[in-house]
Amino acid sequence: MSRSERKADHIRLALETGQLRKTGLDDVRFIHQSIPESSLNSINLETKIGELLLSSPIFINAMTGGGGEHTLEINRSLAQVARKTKLGMAVGSQMSALKNPEERRTFEVVRQEYPDGIIIANLGSEATVDQAKAAVEMIQANALQIHLNVVQELAMPEGDRDFRGMLLRIEKIINEVDVPVIVKETGFGMAKETFDKLLSIGVSVVDVGGFGGTNFATIENSRGLNKLFFFEDWGIPTAVSIAEARHMNPTHSIIASGGIQTSLDIAKSIALGANAVALAGYILKILMSQGPDKLIEEINKMKQELKMIMTALGASKIEELHEVPIIISGPTWHWLHERGINTQKYSIRKK
Repeated sequence: MSRSERKADHIRLALETGQLRKTGLDDVRFIHQSIPESSLNSINLETKIGELLLSSPIFINAMTGGGGEHTLEINRSLAQVARKTKLGMAVGSQMSALKNPEERRTFEVVRQEYPDGIIIANLGSEATVDQAKAAVEMIQANALQIHLNVVQELAMPEGDRDFRGMLLRIEKIINEVDVPVIVKETGFGMAKETFDKLLSIGVSVVDVGGFGGTNFATIENSRGLNKLFFFEDWGIPTAVSIAEARHMNPTHSIIASGGIQTSLDIAKSIALGANAVALAGYILKILMSQGPDKLIEEINKMKQELKMIMTALGASKIEELHEVPIIISGPTWHWLHERGINTQKYSIRKK
């Protein structure tokens, strides 16, 4: 199977398998504030991830590209939606376009449709410095995602089996490219140990890519004969990954992703410590089943609902949402407790 055929396969199977909704965010509850001293009209959704200023904490995460005409049209539609809703947008892995110039247009269309937008390039951790620079140049990217997908590669019939040198390659890219570098997981979450390694090489923005959304082990098991079913329940839930990341560093930028679908999910992720929230599977489902106009409507609704939640909590800006008290219970509390993270600091804090 060619790389472009595999990309199309991934889109089809992502839509068929759906999202798990096992993010851990149901274990998080806001503490109601009866006197919030706030106004809906005064809510400001601007936020920063690293050096990038976003008009909203919501952005469209990496999905596709490199799969011929089908993925070109998906990226065209996503870019148009991002432009009309003023969201940032990341593209899928550009390795296919670096190996086959005919696939470049499936990524270039994003910048063509969204000339003044925040666009994020994407490559895997196997990439070289030259490939990273070429990916950024291809779409005049404002930042570069380096994705980590060990479990997906192991489950993929034609996937990689050697992951030595990942950290060194990422460090070289950080030191050589001229845009911010975001290191992201692809649905299996990040642990404190991973954050510690990334911090040691100068990574300042991470996308936790938590367990609970699109499951690439399930997708790859659907494609192969040697099915690794034990990987389908493998990973760190999104809520846990956000808390572990924030525990490791109180100042670096954190992007929450992995099964996030609602304005309440977004608000909870930010309260746990995220600076921005990236959606992929949920966005793709609406786009493919109901069209771009419905997706625009849904995104605008999410932003308005997020403002309402912030008003109820007395948080007029994203930084203040980081300080509202929350209660963590259930498996998420148990996991964090066992990992040495005191959850009481979330419940007794005062904005």
